[in-house]
Amino acid sequence: MPIPELNAILTQKVEVAPGLGIFSVKPIGWELPDFKPGQFTVVGLPPSAKRFEYSDPEATELPQDKLIKRAYSIASGSIEKDHLEFYVRLVHSGGLTPRLFAMKNGDRLWLSPKITGMFTLDKVPADKNIIFFSTGTGIAPYMSMLRSSVIVTEQRNYAVVHGAMNSWDLGYRSELLTIERICPNFKYFPIISNPEKEPMAWDGPVGFVQRIWDKKLIQKKWDMEITPENTHIFLCGNPNMIEAMVLGLGTDGFIEQTRKRPGAIHLERFW
Repeated sequence: MPIPELNAILTQKVEVAPGLGIFSVKPIGWELPDFKPGQFTVVGLPPSAKRFEYSDPEATELPQDKLIKRAYSIASGSIEKDHLEFYVRLVHSGGLTPRLFAMKNGDRLWLSPKITGMFTLDKVPADKNIIFFSTGTGIAPYMSMLRSSVIVTEQRNYAVVHGAMNSWDLGYRSELLTIERICPNFKYFPIISNPEKEPMAWDGPVGFVQRIWDKKLIQKKWDMEITPENTHIFLCGNPNMIEAMVLGLGTDGFIEQTRKRPGAIHLERFW
């Protein structure tokens, strides 16, 4: 079976930090379908595609008649019809990401015409506050949600908690700070776990994202008690963070949303 036609083009690649990139991908000869913020799609490249110069050698020989595919959450807003944006971390030993990071603007790749996923705002009532917890590239679906909603006109509160090892790994930080400045109902909480490597003293929270919740920093900013009755919480990123947050939130009465049971915790496990 022949490899599918490479039906999309890389229009922009921005390396925000070593091994972290924002990729804008545009379909060729077809239109992007409608999608909901928080959903994902699949990107692919052939095994013959060049690998990033500083990546590890291929661990195993890949079949030459199959695309190397991976699913990625969409970071662009759902109102954007020209392209999709993805926030990607380089895995040096991986199959796809070393090839993605070797790409140049104008290079072709494969983009699935199907967009899917249940990690959306559909189950959140309009009168509930929302807190987005993330680590690393787990912030991508939240960017789509924020870019798709005019939150300044809404009454509910929003907060984004984003954890990384260092400040330069906090992708979309400038955009989130701008949203915070213009939207009084939005708060941004960046937190890093490796402050000793910062070129300038870090004056923000230090540790893992759970610390923001444990120290009640969002409650203090919002000047209110946060409960399952008034707030829904989203978790995306490192599975250790997700499990720790679920455990901690459980002691405060939060339970996970499932197909059979309503709850105020929404999870995306993409690792």
